[in-house]
Amino acid sequence: QVQLVESGGGLVQVGGSLRLSCEAYGSIISLATMGWYRQAPGRPREWVATITTGDIPNYGESVKGRFTISRDNAKNTVYLQMNSLKPEDTAVYYCRSSSFSATYWGQGIQVTVSS
Repeated sequence: QVQLVESGGGLVQVGGSLRLSCEAYGSIISLATMGWYRQAPGRPREWVATITTGDIPNYGESVKGRFTISRDNAKNTVYLQMNSLKPEDTAVYYCRSSSFSATYWGQGIQVTVSS
């Protein structure tokens, strides 16, 4: 019933930018902390960014200064603006919604950074 749908991924060159979107269905993101995580092949899942219900963002050290997380509650959507992309950013990116009562994950979307 609850579904998080990521979009905006793809192939980008080193130094380029992408904006990921995560639209929630069957839930209201204004009631939840939203986040982005990523997982590269053979690597554990890594926390990228979160944004609280009060629009306070937090970032992992590897993306701080390059990525920006934001939300549009009217569209029930959270975004991840990714700038100055590096090959190490290549991964499947997952959207997460976490509230007091439940946590939901998206299916993931591929981001590939190449030169």
